[in-house]
Amino acid sequence: MTAKKKRQKMFISVLPGEQVEVILAEEGCVNEYYVEMLHQEKTKGNIYKGYIHNIDNGLQAAFINYGAERNGFLQIDEVHPEYYQGSYKLKKGARYPLMQHVLKPGQEVLVQVVKEPTGKKGAFLTTYLSLPGRCFVYTVGRDQMGVSRKIEDEKERARLKGVLESLKPEEGVGLIARTAAVGQSKAAMERDFKYLNRLWKDVRDSVGEEKPPKLIYKEMQLAARAVRDYLTTNVTEVWVDDPDTYEQVKKFVSLAFPRKPGLVKLHNQHDKSLVERFNLHKQVEEIYSREASMPSGGRLVFDQTEALTAVDINSGKIGGERNFQKMALKTNKEAAVEIARQLRLRDIGGQVVIDFIEMKDPKHCREVEKAMRQAMKNDRARTDVSRISSFGLMELVRQRLGSSAIAVSTEPCPCCGGTGMRRNMEWQSLQALKDIYRQLRRGNCPDPLVYEAEEELALYLLNNKRGMLGDLERRFGIRIHVDFAYEYED
Repeated sequence: MTAKKKRQKMFISVLPGEQVEVILAEEGCVNEYYVEMLHQEKTKGNIYKGYIHNIDNGLQAAFINYGAERNGFLQIDEVHPEYYQGSYKLKKGARYPLMQHVLKPGQEVLVQVVKEPTGKKGAFLTTYLSLPGRCFVYTVGRDQMGVSRKIEDEKERARLKGVLESLKPEEGVGLIARTAAVGQSKAAMERDFKYLNRLWKDVRDSVGEEKPPKLIYKEMQLAARAVRDYLTTNVTEVWVDDPDTYEQVKKFVSLAFPRKPGLVKLHNQHDKSLVERFNLHKQVEEIYSREASMPSGGRLVFDQTEALTAVDINSGKIGGERNFQKMALKTNKEAAVEIARQLRLRDIGGQVVIDFIEMKDPKHCREVEKAMRQAMKNDRARTDVSRISSFGLMELVRQRLGSSAIAVSTEPCPCCGGTGMRRNMEWQSLQALKDIYRQLRRGNCPDPLVYEAEEELALYLLNNKRGMLGDLERRFGIRIHVDFAYEYED
């Protein structure tokens, strides 16, 4: 007997011309959260005509000028053989030729952004293009035909394979059935295929004689992408708080779900925001916190580094149970489900190391591993979960789908420089006293010496270092005035 699917709702909140937020919630629990500020528009999925700026022989990669601030990164395994120039011989055991033998600087290439630029790194690019539709992903350069691994129902997989076999894409083009194709009629899927065919023809024709760098195809904005990619048969309501976006979404949904006329609803209660109306604001705010709470009182602590994300589990209130091993198993299984949810919400990618509460029984470890794998099945990103080590650590790798809400809406703290820590007041006051002492020892020091400091430091000096300041005044015969440093605006 198959488990009953939970009802989902989609919320689209728009500040016209500035920001779009999309929330996917299941039975009142926020499972996915996406935000896009229009001045920081995403480039992932965009197709550009660029040219090779230079080739790094050691990395076997080319740096592509495609019009962005930083050149994009193109590895040899992401280069379609149609771009190879001249003859070449593969070394024994090699899958690809040396890049410097088959490509040259200045050569024009059609590339697609796979991963957004991060920090000082440019975007990750590919020449294997793909165009996502409602039911299919249209792949150019790879003529594979398949069904998404996320679709597990064997009958539905067989039906979708039958539809794929009936479609006849041109040579060098492949089709992958998406999860949104589940339950869609053959006619709807054929319409999607024809649309993607036309779209690829338009992209190909627009390349023409355009001089690189040039944008050729622009991916949809977040509101349209959300409806295209995340609206499935499980979604029972779509709420939109902007009238123009509401009309666009309603039009799209009427084509995808003609039998659900009331699916899209307009939020027009101006005394409350959309997220407040459905009591989702606390869950959204928690995304930006270092900690996340669990239903039974435990806490998860997320610490992000350059190389990986560490997750610690604190048992909290449930630590008082008599049987520690049962408590550890219960907490760890609950943590596995919540960690999987938080990874989706925060769009944490790369390597993740989880420090579970120690479990002596190997069977308990296997149960927690099973719970984690089951929870990660709901993730749209590709994931790979390891077993729990003898130290109680689990490693997993998760594909980052795009710039997270945290990445696009936060910046390093100007006080701590992003470390999360700052020098304490005692240390800061001693540095200030050293500075005052240095100025007093200089020739022609003004009398009084006015030392400006931030309010907190200034008060600390006056309240805790008054004796030292008095000693310096008597020693040098110069009055010392500690003032607040005010920032004046024009």
